[in-house]
Amino acid sequence: MGEKSSQDLRTGGGLRAVGKRPFIIASLIVFLLAFGVRLLSLQDTRQEVGKIQTVVAGDYKRVASLLREGGAASFFDSSSPLGDPNTLGHPPGYSILLAVIYGTAGERDGVTQFIQITIDALCAVLIFAIVAELLSAGAGFIAGLLAALSPQFAWNSVLLLPDSLSVFPVLLAVLLLALAVRRPRLTTIFAVGALTGLSCWLRANALLLAPFLALACFLLFERGRRLSCAATLLAGAVLVIAPLTIRNAVVFRHFIPLSLGAGQTFLEGIADYDTEGRFGVPQTDMGIMKWEAENFNRPDYYGTLFNPDGVYRERMRLKRGLSIAGSHPVWFAGVMTRRAASMLRLERARLISTEPPVSHSLDVAAEAAPAWQNSAAELQAASTLAPQAKATVLQDIQVMYLTGDDSKYADQLVSAPFELQKNTDYVLLLPVRMLRGRMSIVVRSANTTHASVIVETEEMTPPEQQPDRLIQLPFVAGSQESARLVIANAASREANSFIQLGTARLYALGAASNTWTRAPRLFVNALQKLFITAVMLPLALFGLILLLRARAYRTLVILLVVPAYYLSIQSATHTEYRYVLSLHYFLFALAAVFIYMSGKYLRRKLTGIDKRRAIALYL
Repeated sequence: MGEKSSQDLRTGGGLRAVGKRPFIIASLIVFLLAFGVRLLSLQDTRQEVGKIQTVVAGDYKRVASLLREGGAASFFDSSSPLGDPNTLGHPPGYSILLAVIYGTAGERDGVTQFIQITIDALCAVLIFAIVAELLSAGAGFIAGLLAALSPQFAWNSVLLLPDSLSVFPVLLAVLLLALAVRRPRLTTIFAVGALTGLSCWLRANALLLAPFLALACFLLFERGRRLSCAATLLAGAVLVIAPLTIRNAVVFRHFIPLSLGAGQTFLEGIADYDTEGRFGVPQTDMGIMKWEAENFNRPDYYGTLFNPDGVYRERMRLKRGLSIAGSHPVWFAGVMTRRAASMLRLERARLISTEPPVSHSLDVAAEAAPAWQNSAAELQAASTLAPQAKATVLQDIQVMYLTGDDSKYADQLVSAPFELQKNTDYVLLLPVRMLRGRMSIVVRSANTTHASVIVETEEMTPPEQQPDRLIQLPFVAGSQESARLVIANAASREANSFIQLGTARLYALGAASNTWTRAPRLFVNALQKLFITAVMLPLALFGLILLLRARAYRTLVILLVVPAYYLSIQSATHTEYRYVLSLHYFLFALAAVFIYMSGKYLRRKLTGIDKRRAIALYL
């Protein structure tokens, strides 16, 4: 884009050049937008968020309850319930936070979620500040807006998990590192390490991030400062993590830096890519427990991951995983490469709904008459099936057995349309039993998905023992006059998913509330459709190229050190999108660089054209 643009990227004005008042105003805009988007996401998901990662969320809550019952002293008591190795599945930071919240506001998930969305909105402000310090306020503002609007960040912020919270100290650490490059101070560098350690109290994934940041110090600071800065940063991280490591040594008599689980996820990560099953490693927690119970001839191993002999079992898992990786280095390098590439893809997160959420209770009175219903036989007769799908009805018990085809996401059954009243809350009830695989149940109009839920089998449970479930699909009818019930495949690991369906009933609950939010919802929903890999990843790559061409090497080191850490270290083990949320803030930062510089380049060109036209007219 020219030498002038390269010069802009190399110099960077810093936060001091932005001005205090403009920075505060811009930060407030970013925060309010981010908070508003997350508040809408919280409204949309309040009925279903408790069903996501229920076992993991329940484990955090269980530890929080034990902390409240036994007090701080029980945390260091090996004879207390907190001395059970099964409490070591995660670092205790989130459980400690929950215990504080429950002690002051009661066990209310809404309070926890409000705190989480507030902190996550501040993360958008932090990425704005980082890019503004390194480059310019304009690029930083765009980065903040991208983070504020991201459906991926909004969705993860409302889950009752610590993943979004763990991002805040990482981003703050990077901001302080950027500030320290301009004005080196050991106290600031120490805070960088301490914040990295604080993130580890929430999620163990950042355990080795401090050494990466310490290595970055050798590229960012002058000779004579490099070693002292790196050592100070490491000291800050170690001092924050050390109390937890010491506590684990006192209570469990073993060196455990943060928590257990590295061996478990290492094996499961190998199994994810061992499609032929040649290593005989299970893909799930339940599978690992069963495998260990059989291999060690210890039936008591089945049912828990870490008790009894949690530390020993973890070391055996790590040993087994390292043995596989060491004996198949080329294959494992390929696994790491593919996993790293998968981290760059954006999660297919739920967008902000164009319609407000249901405000009425979903409890339907026994005597209430459904607005629409279809028995199993009526569903079979009136619905459209996929060409390879099969539906069988047992008239005596009024159930349908639906077998899907081998596609990933295709619709398998689409009901006849049912009528809807405008601006009305509805709930569709459908009894199901998932017998094999994984399917989604959806209420859909011509251009709108009103509600959806994924149903899958319980692991290690035979089909005849799978539980019966009553699926509730609440939604608000806007201007749509009709909708349909859709059963679709949902990327099941098993071919031809198999589900039992009962009578579908639709109930009108009353007039809808919060219909005024439709306008902002439509605006946000339209913008969030751009947050897909095919759009954002090329923008980030173009931004990276611009910075490379401009030789903005220090800026690149600061923006890429966190992504480099996750792409290299996290790629060795099992990964979920929520584990690497920090990485995507910096991808958005790179995308913001390209968007900003493209806009600046076009403005210069257009301004030049206007001047030439004015001169021509004058002459």
